[in-house]
Amino acid sequence: MKRRDTPMTDSLWHATAAPAPETTPFAGEAQADVAIVGGGFTGCSAALNLARKGKSVILLEAREIGWGGSGRNVGLVNAGTQQDPEFVIQQAGQTYGERLTNGLNTAPKLVFEMVDRYGIDCDLVRKGVIKAAHNQAGFKAAKEHARQWQARGANIEVIDGARTEELLGTKRYVGAIIDHRSASIHPLSYARGLARAAQQEGARLHTESPVTKLERNGDSWRLSTAQGTVTAEHVILATNAYSDNLWPGMNESIIPVGCYAYASDPLGENIRTSVLPGGHAMYDMQPVMNFARMDRDHRLMVGSLGYLPRANHKRTSAWVNRMRHRMFPQLDGMPWRFQWAGTLGFTPDHIPRLHEPAQNLYMTLGYNGRGIAPGTFWGQHLSERIADGKPAADMPLPSTPVRPIKNRTLWQAFYESAFSAYRLRNLLE
Repeated sequence: MKRRDTPMTDSLWHATAAPAPETTPFAGEAQADVAIVGGGFTGCSAALNLARKGKSVILLEAREIGWGGSGRNVGLVNAGTQQDPEFVIQQAGQTYGERLTNGLNTAPKLVFEMVDRYGIDCDLVRKGVIKAAHNQAGFKAAKEHARQWQARGANIEVIDGARTEELLGTKRYVGAIIDHRSASIHPLSYARGLARAAQQEGARLHTESPVTKLERNGDSWRLSTAQGTVTAEHVILATNAYSDNLWPGMNESIIPVGCYAYASDPLGENIRTSVLPGGHAMYDMQPVMNFARMDRDHRLMVGSLGYLPRANHKRTSAWVNRMRHRMFPQLDGMPWRFQWAGTLGFTPDHIPRLHEPAQNLYMTLGYNGRGIAPGTFWGQHLSERIADGKPAADMPLPSTPVRPIKNRTLWQAFYESAFSAYRLRNLLE
């Protein structure tokens, strides 16, 4: 199965984003200390941090800055991973599990620091993100998640059903937690802002420049594009869910998972106070996650995991309308202005991967739907690894071999079937 992204121009984010930085396709021959493939959160964060540290950087993006998952996601700046801290430590081991957990605990602060330092115009709303439970079993799991983070000093609040209804404007949920570490953002504007900041620090960024070949050139690397070559001592492959096999097995080492969203026109003043009145973004604990948030102009955005079926948009629209009715029946009949889909990179255990498959070649993969803060975080750590000589043993995760996921096609088919079955079941209900 392949990615089934919609055109970038279908997206609310594309229609409302801050202007893209001025870039040109790469042509000719050039040298740099570091070449970066991919212009999303990780690539732009790495370029910015490396340039600040005095390294010469060339970033090559196949399409435009933020074209992939970075410019298509819902825009939640979440802390941690999807998993509880104790699970992460169990899977990654005590040393690395603690290091990754502690690092991602404060990863949203890195985003806030970038926004403040470079004056990035990205509609940052620091009200916390709500994780809502639709039944008592889910509420119990949410409270356990909060307990584990609270034991580490994280600012997470448990709220009952009445308070949840007050903040979200819906009776749909029995309780929730508010993660005050987290925030919402305009993701494409943030990606573009990082890119522009990287340029200000001296990084060279080129769009519409897909890399067609990566090979060793003595002690360096050579990256070929349609119109030229870049030679660099170090290379970062920052393509995540949009990877190909520029490096053998890279594409097969993650599971591509769709994510789609619908957005309305701006809501009128007479009704916006009853829809997400607390101003928080939210997602829930349904078997297939649903999310809802407002943008700066009070457009309601809702969505879930999976792709928009090209052959039958009506089925997906019916499900989204059903979801809206259950949460905000006062909006029944409201038209949707935007519908778009992108791709996320998943791993079987929902924990990211760090790879150094060859000398001075680096990649991070599998953010599992949490790309904004982790992408910024990994860009910083990769810059420290390269520019500061940070030992591999001190990185947030150990470097592991690039291995294709066993039964990857079945994994993707399982996800898509589960998403479709969940939507259909809810429609029938």
